[in-house]
Amino acid sequence: MSLYLHGLGHFHPQAEITNQFLESLDIGTSDQWIMERVGIRSRRTALPLDYIRETRNRYPRAAIEAADHSNADLGRRAALMAVERAGIELSDIGMVIAGGCAPDWAIPAEACNIAQLLDIEAPAVDINSACTSYFAGLKMLSMMQPDKLPRFVLLIASEVMTRTVDYTDRNSAVLWGDGATAAVLSTHEPGRAEILGNGLTSSPAGRDKVMIPRLGHFTQEGRTVQMFAIKKTIDGLQRLREAHGDPDRHLHFVGHQANLRMLETVCRKSGIPPEYHHYNVDWYGNTGAASGASVISMAWEKWLPEDDIAAVGVGAGLTWGRYLLRFRNGEGR
Repeated sequence: MSLYLHGLGHFHPQAEITNQFLESLDIGTSDQWIMERVGIRSRRTALPLDYIRETRNRYPRAAIEAADHSNADLGRRAALMAVERAGIELSDIGMVIAGGCAPDWAIPAEACNIAQLLDIEAPAVDINSACTSYFAGLKMLSMMQPDKLPRFVLLIASEVMTRTVDYTDRNSAVLWGDGATAAVLSTHEPGRAEILGNGLTSSPAGRDKVMIPRLGHFTQEGRTVQMFAIKKTIDGLQRLREAHGDPDRHLHFVGHQANLRMLETVCRKSGIPPEYHHYNVDWYGNTGAASGASVISMAWEKWLPEDDIAAVGVGAGLTWGRYLLRFRNGEGR
């Protein structure tokens, strides 16, 4: 079955958590410490900076009320860009799928919340797999019977992760930013790019390595998770190369935007030159399930028909995924 991408969209809130802001919280960090370890200069947040400064986000439940944007609103804004780029109408969407790390509600599905904001009347479901939710959505679609799917599907990864951050913990405070990505997909009509090599794997034995309790703070075993992420990203990239590598095409790499130093290690070990490595983690932080696709979306106008993008993601579960995005001649519709 062929799965085509017609449009991508992204959105990040305006409020900016700089390294200097984190220094002002007096949590034992500095710009030099952050840059040396994770290479992140800034992040965006849906929370007011004064709220973070005054409360250190002690109570995640209160953060939901304090936020300037809901999780669904971020998804709505990314979806509007994706639909516009796809050249279709919202009424053309026949299914909405959403996922992420920390949705606002246990019920209804976040997909229903986003669809309501967009005035879309169509089946709306969540497929949650933490930071690999976007990959999980693609994988589920690729396993379905094409004739049973609507003409266009809207896949959204929306994250207000800063609401889960304990801003007295320098190790997690430096990582996270908020953002959303949306994709218009079709199994019926060729689009600007085709998605190949869809893969998703989990090792539930590692379920306790990255966790966010309901209305609690993010925690992880940092060193263990980083080593896992490097290993699985290198493996996923190599699998895509072996299955879909073409010497006549340009192979670009976009990894999970968790940590720039981690991504640089992957590139060094995999022989990816700097000009083919694309990222936004340095200015936007780790935006969870929205991260890798937002990099591709932010460069949407630059991709050429001879470009391939190897996208690899890792996340809680422990789960890892991959796909190759192959751009093609023409704009699809």
